[in-house]
Amino acid sequence: MDTSQTELPVVVVMVPLPAQGHLNQLLNLSRLVSVHGVPVHYIGSATHNRQAKQRVHGWEPSTISNIHFHDIQLPPIMMPSPDPHASNKFPAHFQPIFDSTASLREPLVALLHTLSAKARRVVVVHDSIMCFAAQEACSIPNGEAYAFHAVSAFAALFFQWERHGKSGEIIFPSDLPYISLEDCFTARFAKFVDEQYMFMKFVRGHLYNTCRPIEGRFIDLLAQERLLGDMKQWETGPLNPVAIHADESRQRHSCLDWLDKQPKNSVLYISFGTMTSISDEQITELAVGLEGSEQRFIWALREADKGDIFTEEKEGRKIELPNGFEERVKGIGMVVRDWAPQLEILAHASTGGFLSHCGWNSCMESLSMGVPIGAWPMHSDQPRNTMLVTEVLKVGLVVREWSQRKKVLSSSAIENSVRELMVSEERQEMRKRAKELGMSVRQAVSDGGTSTKQLDSFIAYISR
Repeated sequence: MDTSQTELPVVVVMVPLPAQGHLNQLLNLSRLVSVHGVPVHYIGSATHNRQAKQRVHGWEPSTISNIHFHDIQLPPIMMPSPDPHASNKFPAHFQPIFDSTASLREPLVALLHTLSAKARRVVVVHDSIMCFAAQEACSIPNGEAYAFHAVSAFAALFFQWERHGKSGEIIFPSDLPYISLEDCFTARFAKFVDEQYMFMKFVRGHLYNTCRPIEGRFIDLLAQERLLGDMKQWETGPLNPVAIHADESRQRHSCLDWLDKQPKNSVLYISFGTMTSISDEQITELAVGLEGSEQRFIWALREADKGDIFTEEKEGRKIELPNGFEERVKGIGMVVRDWAPQLEILAHASTGGFLSHCGWNSCMESLSMGVPIGAWPMHSDQPRNTMLVTEVLKVGLVVREWSQRKKVLSSSAIENSVRELMVSEERQEMRKRAKELGMSVRQAVSDGGTSTKQLDSFIAYISR
């Protein structure tokens, strides 16, 4: 190995799962690591790297010279279209993309060997569902791997408990109701995760996008010896910026100009993420419920992502709204059919609530901005995040119960939930708690905050 004075002390290689909520979190972590002067290499398909850079907001990746993107050209992938009528809302149409990540092994190995000759230590931070990267990190003499969990500590604790056969040897909260994993995933995806977890034995530690004000109790439970063993653990969230810096090189979205004209805390933001496809019947009920609630809203209404968001489909699904809906709500509501700048919307003073699928990325963005959540879980970790938000933190309410997931939610139920979230007297305490929690979360990433100290600890450990 080259030991000249030009040798780098440590470099970090990020290996994300190619799904928006995962790409985004590891790109935000890349920013935070690079600020410490550590070179970061972000590896993925050319399409998904481009997607991550285009959709990030609150900061601009091109301004940080310490982040190096490695765009891998993968073979074309045949993907089915999203199915809005599927009874299981897990995005099964993404499975070919997940399976294709095996093609990243060879270019990852080549990159690791190149960096190994230039740095004293090569640190691989991989998505917890991309554990093959940990095995490859250990194939070089100066490599080590850390798993990044793009889910809440709360959900991770549930998953770990189930993976250990609900063992009584694991300290687990007895005061929380149990939620079955049924319909959270497809059998094929569960098998994919199991195959990846076989490589978790190569990991030296775990990173979580969370913080003590949100999940202190569950962070500590994850650290119990039966689960953590001799590995390290850090919670460094929220990873998203909490002070938004407008990018003057990009045109400001029109929905933000519209928000500027609305009263404080008066607007409900509606988005179910980038991977969920919703039936026409449910969209109609939601539209009628929103109109009936007489509350201001911004609705991010678009079909679920496919594998390549830059490939236009000539016969893609056109989502229809009830006749005259957009005209009738003009001035009160706004429908956004392109990419919505979610973090900027949640950070805006006019935003007072978030009707969400409760993906963890969305939860962290909303909680860090002090915005209460109307929870409508669809799949994956979302039912557990719903429990955390509504029953543990008490900064949100359940709009659609997980037990009712196969049914269409009526417009009257939606109307009542929207009013309850936004204006009801009995939910004033909930809205107040959300604001207070937001302040505590932002303090966690301020100078001397708990998450700032955790990130400093991680940087110090990998630079040892």
